Amino acid sequence: MMRGMGNMQGMMKKMQKMQKEMQDSQADLNSSAFTGKASDEAVVVTFTGDKKMTDINIKPEAIDPDDPDMLQDLILMAVNDAMTQIDKTTEQTMGKYTQGLNIPGL
Repeated sequence: MMRGMGNMQGMMKKMQKMQKEMQDSQADLNSSAFTGKASDEAVVVTFTGDKKMTDINIKPEAIDPDDPDMLQDLILMAVNDAMTQIDKTTEQTMGKYTQGLNIPGL
């Protein structure tokens, strides 16, 4: 009976270690900077890994008062580029912790 308890304690220690590693990985990811760019870098945005925008740069030539839709499209393009990078990096970084687990809802 005691042998089973030792296995349980060992498993709990492994789970705690994995949880700490996941938290550290998430913190590293959140503090990373991701840059999204639109055509010819007319719009460049920077986000943190937790999807907070920290910077936006718009080239003057991208601002056409007669065509505000173009600027809107460039901003969307840059933001979507950054979001794609964040999602890919998150999957690569955090996916290793869920690989092989069959958890409903994830």
